[in-house]
Amino acid sequence: MIRLLLLVIGYGFGCIQTSFIYGKKQGLDIREHGSGNAGTTNALRVMGRRAGVIVFIGDMGKMILALLFTGLVFRYLGDDHRLLIRLWTAVGVVLGHDFPFYMNFKGGKGIASTGGLMFFLDWRMTIFSFVTFFGLTLLTKLVSLASCIMVTGDLILFTVLILTGRINPGIMPIGEGILLMTFIVVLSLIRHKDNIARLLKGEEKPITL
Repeated sequence: MIRLLLLVIGYGFGCIQTSFIYGKKQGLDIREHGSGNAGTTNALRVMGRRAGVIVFIGDMGKMILALLFTGLVFRYLGDDHRLLIRLWTAVGVVLGHDFPFYMNFKGGKGIASTGGLMFFLDWRMTIFSFVTFFGLTLLTKLVSLASCIMVTGDLILFTVLILTGRINPGIMPIGEGILLMTFIVVLSLIRHKDNIARLLKGEEKPITL
């Protein structure tokens, strides 16, 4: 029951669509411009650098707020529930971001929100995620490439850390934790399937920073 509740709460936070809200304030629907994706990269391309930064911070921030909220509400369960609370909330946030009900389930790809999760899992994952994402973005100007490599690396690193006891699973079975992280990463890769196809063909368009 608590897993379902965490999922629902996370979904609610995830439905706070920063790019859609910001776009509406500028008099446009982000889904009708550029790639049609309601995420940071499309906001950057369509509305400029300032919009890209705001959307990135907003999408990351809603994950952080969701995890702080459920961590506070369910703190009575004790530290042994910490990872369970964080991962199930995170899955909900990503689902809400990718498939917001009021936008006909047409949202973003969950990269910035996933980055927010890293703050709560392990300092090594935080460093890896941000160095990988921003480093590759600056070097290649290909956000999709940086995103896919980041989340894939996150899954590998998380698996290593939880199997070696550096991330405490608490009451959560290790397999459940790995499965939830796998779900987040695989969903992100699926959402990037068109980008991956263009990357393989050498046709993916770089961004202008």
